[in-house]
Amino acid sequence: MTDDTWSDVRFLTVYELALMMRISKMSAYRLVRTGELESIRVGRSYRIPEQAVISYMREAAFTPAGLASLEPGKPGGQRFKRQTGQAGSKQKTPGK
Repeated sequence: MTDDTWSDVRFLTVYELALMMRISKMSAYRLVRTGELESIRVGRSYRIPEQAVISYMREAAFTPAGLASLEPGKPGGQRFKRQTGQAGSKQKTPGK
């Protein structure tokens, strides 16, 4: 690898990662330690390539297409059944 390649990489500290993702430092450390987020260990601290954070956030992003599964008639959709009939009317039971 050439020196030009490394000069383009911007590294973040765990604190900067936490600020960027708006999570706690402990959550940021967990992402790094579990390997969910690519990182480099420098002595006792970690450095995270900024591009790795951007890639992670893109992969983990929620897309509005996920809302399509909430449509009635599809699995997982319409949590509550619609009540039929007019509002406020009671059905009469025979014999009463």
